[in-house]
Amino acid sequence: MTESDDVWKVNRERDGKSEPFVSNLPQAGPVGKIFAPVAGFGVTLRNFFKPTVTEQYPEKKVAPMPRYHGRHQLNRYADGLEKCIGCELCAWACPADAIYVEADSNTPDAQYSPGERYGRVYQINYLRCIFCGLCIEACPTRALTMTNEYELAGPTREGLIYEKQDLLAPMGEAMLAAPHPMVPGTVDDDYYRGDVLKVVEEQKEWVRENRPEDPTLPENRAAHQENPEHRKGAYVNQDANVRNHQTSMQHASGNLGSGI
Repeated sequence: MTESDDVWKVNRERDGKSEPFVSNLPQAGPVGKIFAPVAGFGVTLRNFFKPTVTEQYPEKKVAPMPRYHGRHQLNRYADGLEKCIGCELCAWACPADAIYVEADSNTPDAQYSPGERYGRVYQINYLRCIFCGLCIEACPTRALTMTNEYELAGPTREGLIYEKQDLLAPMGEAMLAAPHPMVPGTVDDDYYRGDVLKVVEEQKEWVRENRPEDPTLPENRAAHQENPEHRKGAYVNQDANVRNHQTSMQHASGNLGSGI
């Protein structure tokens, strides 16, 4: 016999020995053994006599858990510039192919985000999204996060393909709507590190010169808040923009609509 045959013989003799299994857990006493068959119903019996609580949705909405993965949101920096740089890593990471991104170059007259590029087109198809959160893990600038909003039902397929303006975070009180220049003397790394904390006067002057009617300017914001008709008109324009983008999605369904 060869050496390998000897090894196989020893292993087979060892494996052929049957040893009874001995648990190292504490053994139940006589009473425990009697109730062991029904021990699994302990949770059921504890909750059997508690009052039934029914959530009165949608009249009363219950807040989800803090880390719930709901609708996505495209965030902004403190001065209003967009965090999305159009790198498309979120689209590559999506296992359901639910995200479509088209990048474009920033220019001195149209600076939407720090650096060279921004997301010109950003679409999320919620007919495909599985809310796994891989897209937000892939985002290098924390531009994409997930909110606690869970009401995403709709009557049409086109309405469930969210556009960039549907996903952008609301403007803060001290923000300026893009496009506008970066804070003078800063580079994109300063934004990524969180060193830009507010809008500076140079940015306000640039917006006043190029878009004097911009509602995010301090002087226009006050008038916008005081006049309810201005607020009503803004809501109407916002709804019209959403409808226009939903209509445009019907013509661009080749990007995301195919195969649905």
